[in-house]
Amino acid sequence: MTDLNENKPFTAHDFEFLHKDSISKVDQNYSSQSYWKDVFQRFIKNKGAVISLIGIVLIIMLAIFAPHWTAYTYDSQIIANQNLAPRIPGLEKIGIFDGSETMNTSTGVTKINKYISADGAETGLEDTYYWFGSDVLGRDIFTRTWVGTRISLYIALAAVMIDMVFGLSYGLISGYFGGAVDNAMQRFAEVLNGIPNLVIVTLLIIVLKPGLITITFSLMITGWIGMNRIARAQMLKLKEQEFVLASRTLGASDLTIIFKEILPNIFGQIITNTMFSIPNAIFTEAFLAFIGLGVPAPMASLGSLISDSFKSFTTHPYMIIPPIIVLAILMLSFNMLADGIRDAFDPRMKEM
Repeated sequence: MTDLNENKPFTAHDFEFLHKDSISKVDQNYSSQSYWKDVFQRFIKNKGAVISLIGIVLIIMLAIFAPHWTAYTYDSQIIANQNLAPRIPGLEKIGIFDGSETMNTSTGVTKINKYISADGAETGLEDTYYWFGSDVLGRDIFTRTWVGTRISLYIALAAVMIDMVFGLSYGLISGYFGGAVDNAMQRFAEVLNGIPNLVIVTLLIIVLKPGLITITFSLMITGWIGMNRIARAQMLKLKEQEFVLASRTLGASDLTIIFKEILPNIFGQIITNTMFSIPNAIFTEAFLAFIGLGVPAPMASLGSLISDSFKSFTTHPYMIIPPIIVLAILMLSFNMLADGIRDAFDPRMKEM
């Protein structure tokens, strides 16, 4: 019987390298990489967020260039061309968007096409095309929809700037100094937040004319409250950290500590909160325009287009569809993009 404990000498063939080339291999999943590269890789893995970003870019491009694709302007009125159904070159030949619409009349359901005369007479509209149709005043809905999208994108940009300039600075300064300064600043913010936004807009309209200036002032008064709270909470969490104490010991000023030491460490939360504030601002503008407190005619916004088209919804439903679809895609895309950015900066949020 062989003794299992018998000492045997090791030979060179008893061991071999895992990789014969003797080169150390690093697991790619745990390889060292920068923070922003890691955030980008997590973001592009979120298909919904990537698709939303592409959708936002396409809408921005259409808002910039699409109004120049037709011969009409957003305020040009051609009464003879009122209430025309959508008609698109090329697609009309296959029976899609050929200018025909179904009307509910007292005698039943009737399909008509105002571009073409039923008895073969000339209508003067044979070479006329309205890609989204025309409204009750003969204005091109396609041009007005994309001009209205510019208004919504302007509101989105204004919301970002207000969050970054007012809300971020206000919250960081309030949380950093604390004490009586923090108490006074936060009580003031709570008083403003307690005033309904509709009341603020109505009071502003008494002083100012309805329009973008009024809506922008409305956002400046109350639109930064959410960012203020986020920035203050992050400041309270980080201002006692060792790196802040080290900067203060080395003689750094308060503004340097706030904006150069603490701000870069909360940049992810700031971007996420800003992205979530954009659809809220867009919806606020659309709601105000829908109730008649938005941009004045003949300027168009998505909210005013929906409000005007709603009056003709039972007879010409095609008028309300384009602005509703663009507004829905815009708000849904910004919400999904915000979710993707939040998960990219903090993947632990997926577990909550």
